[in-house]
Amino acid sequence: MWAAIEPVGRDAGSGGYRRYAWTACDLQLREWFAQECRVRGLDLTTDRMGNQWAWWGDPDAAVAAGDPGVVIGSHLDSVPDGGAFDGPLGVVSSLAAVDALRAEGFRPTRPIGVVNFVDEEGARFGVACAGSRVITGVLDADRARGLTDADGVTMAEAMRRAGRDPAALGPDTEALRRIGAFIELHVEQGRGLVDLGQPVAVATDIWPHGRWRLDFPGTANHAGTTRLEDRHDAMLGYAETVLTARSAAARHGCVATMGKVTVRPGGVNAIPSHVTGWLDARGPVESAVRATVDDIARVAAGHGATLTEESWTPTTAFDAALGDRLSKLLGEHVPRLGTGAGHDAGILATAGIPTAMLFVRNPTGVSHSPEEFAERDDCHAGVAALARAVRELAG
Repeated sequence: MWAAIEPVGRDAGSGGYRRYAWTACDLQLREWFAQECRVRGLDLTTDRMGNQWAWWGDPDAAVAAGDPGVVIGSHLDSVPDGGAFDGPLGVVSSLAAVDALRAEGFRPTRPIGVVNFVDEEGARFGVACAGSRVITGVLDADRARGLTDADGVTMAEAMRRAGRDPAALGPDTEALRRIGAFIELHVEQGRGLVDLGQPVAVATDIWPHGRWRLDFPGTANHAGTTRLEDRHDAMLGYAETVLTARSAAARHGCVATMGKVTVRPGGVNAIPSHVTGWLDARGPVESAVRATVDDIARVAAGHGATLTEESWTPTTAFDAALGDRLSKLLGEHVPRLGTGAGHDAGILATAGIPTAMLFVRNPTGVSHSPEEFAERDDCHAGVAALARAVRELAG
């Protein structure tokens, strides 16, 4: 399975992946997932957002009986020039866990689902976890349809080009009620497991985090003939704000990143008339993240900039009882870790679904980069842990 998807969406120059929602690459990955489900005899459905759900057993009968299914999975899309493991490791491991359970003759008493969430990274349209946010009602359907990519293509148009009806977007209670518990396996995106010398961890929570857009006004003019004192350069305000983001984050014990920027008119010899920058801020305490953003906003406002909140997710604690159950099942040596990275599991947890996560060691400690990695033996340990969890919950 890993070999089959390894080349899909990989950029020859950077070695990273560019797997964006509702592109030809994304459709290729969706078809790969569908085929893997078909050869296993899993019943494949899609919800109102286009997330793919494959079922071993009858999820609706389980709902009627008051004992909905156990779902595992993750996503297949990537950030720009991202790594191979963020998302796909969870999907491949989930299918491998189903194989492992079947190989030992396991017969579930609750249905088991494998999900591929669409547009988790938000790389194309700017809102992370769009697939889970829409079906839980966190992201309004009209807003989702109107989101645009760098070329001005709306999500609605992108979905139409991909053969889906954007009018169907909206909360999907039918899909959600089939989930009695959700476990997402994911490569760790830091050095926690490296430092602890362990291959697998159980997650405790997701830090509060959000994304903001800052728009800086300016006046276009000639770079060679306009005196410095006559310039209204939008880039100057943006530059000071970038530096403020770093100092404010350090002051409040958070992290803040301005990793995306667009400049108009975009000429080497033209003074910028408008700069748009995007801020990502996260931290272990919600008030500290808000204080960091407030400090950044004050500096930006001094340059006439406006700040727009594009997404916000408060602290997300995973289901304590489920986490304790997994820790007991996997052994006391398995650590418990929090994370600053957002996940679809966090969106489902906020929607009231019992949710947990398993992390697999990343020896590089690097993520959202081609350097992201996981050793084969650690991947197998993750599959074994996931299969054991599913056996416990669905047996």
